[in-house]
Amino acid sequence: MSATRIPPPQPAQRVGAAPKKAEQKTPDDGPDFRSQLHAWLESHRASLVDSLRRLAKQPVGSFFTCLVMAVALSLPMGLALLLDNVERLGGSWQRAAQISLFLQIDASDAEGEGLRELIAAMEDVAEAEWISRERALDEFQQQSGLGEALKELPENPLPGVVLVTPREIDKATLEALRLRLAELPKVQQAQLDLLWVERLTAILNLGDRFVFGLTLLLVLALLLVIGNTIRLHIENRRTEIEVIKLVGGTDSYVRRPFLYMGALYGFGAGLLAWLVLAYGLGWLNGAVVRLAGLYGSNFALAGVPVADGLSLLLGAVLLGYIGAWLAVARHLSELAPR
Repeated sequence: MSATRIPPPQPAQRVGAAPKKAEQKTPDDGPDFRSQLHAWLESHRASLVDSLRRLAKQPVGSFFTCLVMAVALSLPMGLALLLDNVERLGGSWQRAAQISLFLQIDASDAEGEGLRELIAAMEDVAEAEWISRERALDEFQQQSGLGEALKELPENPLPGVVLVTPREIDKATLEALRLRLAELPKVQQAQLDLLWVERLTAILNLGDRFVFGLTLLLVLALLLVIGNTIRLHIENRRTEIEVIKLVGGTDSYVRRPFLYMGALYGFGAGLLAWLVLAYGLGWLNGAVVRLAGLYGSNFALAGVPVADGLSLLLGAVLLGYIGAWLAVARHLSELAPR
């Protein structure tokens, strides 16, 4: 007698219930982009708030750190602004590099004026001035003190002159312009004091190089200051950082608060440097105005342009960020949990 095979009991199914669908699982399921972006922004916000809170706990130390950085930032920027203000006196400096075109004695005023208009239209010329023979004689009489003696001359011995002010104070450019002007009609001689031009160019180059060298030195000093400050913050939080890394905190997570702290130091230093420069130029402007008034000039120092101030602020923030990044990168390998 063969045994009857009994099928295993099947799970009961409720009458009228829809058949169950197999669950589909994808191995790549995870948080969507919006959740990741929100978590990233929240992490940055928390780091920024934490940095602000820690700086606020030490207001005196934070202020003096920003003040030291501000002094280092304001020195090269202040010198650069002073050079810019001095270059605004370019009217007198540029006129020292004028090219004097002495015309022939028989050149009339109409020919001289026409030559002035022709020269003024040239691309390399900033200004051209016509001085007639009569005006040249009058000026010579006043400046030489030989007015009575010159009146005894039978005729005016001075030629008409066209004073040409170039756009650029460069030796090669000026010499090329002088040679071109010397070939114009009715021009007897084209004279240029190249020695003074060379001296003026050397002085300007010296000022530019001095400002550039000082800027490099002070930038290195700023990086050292911000790096040392961030290093002290790292040492104060060494135990906390080791715990964070022990539970799986990444290097970027550990680095982020210190980067914000360096940027905040730079922002505060940039604002203080802007204020120091504005106050310093205003204080110096009073003496400059009085000195210029003694020479019959209305020259005054210009303040800090908004564009330069914003550039100073942005540069300070970048220096603070770079200094903090270098400091953290140097000590990050030492922060492994023990």
